[in-house]
Amino acid sequence: MKVLLVKDVKNLGKAGEIKEVKDGYGQNFLINKGLAKLATPEVVEAWKAEQARKEQELKEELARLENEKKTLEANTIKIEKQIAPVGIKGSVGNGDISDAIKAQLNIELDKKHINLKKPIKTTGIHEVDAKLGHGIHATLKVDVVGVE
Repeated sequence: MKVLLVKDVKNLGKAGEIKEVKDGYGQNFLINKGLAKLATPEVVEAWKAEQARKEQELKEELARLENEKKTLEANTIKIEKQIAPVGIKGSVGNGDISDAIKAQLNIELDKKHINLKKPIKTTGIHEVDAKLGHGIHATLKVDVVGVE
């Protein structure tokens, strides 16, 4: 019996491979547990089409992330904070930067993906690293402006 592996199976093969297995093993274990499908031409074609669709979605996602990276690195995010005798009142954290990016550039970026070594407590331009996903990082310029 020929089966198309849907998931990796130890000592048999990786997902996407077509393997020849004994009827009982294929029917009672692999197909029953959802680890494989019977390798008919229709199933194989559907699998290939699904893999092509996933690959296309990944390419589109990477292109979108590259565009976001260019946009983020080309612009300066401006954040206004009340001025104090030394520096600013409070500090600028991940959440403040994330909210400013959403408001100014209309890009969704979770505050967990903004890498601040320590909160910003002074005015001026600061560089901040942001993880966009799929190994793509952007260096943001954050301009903290003191207001009365």
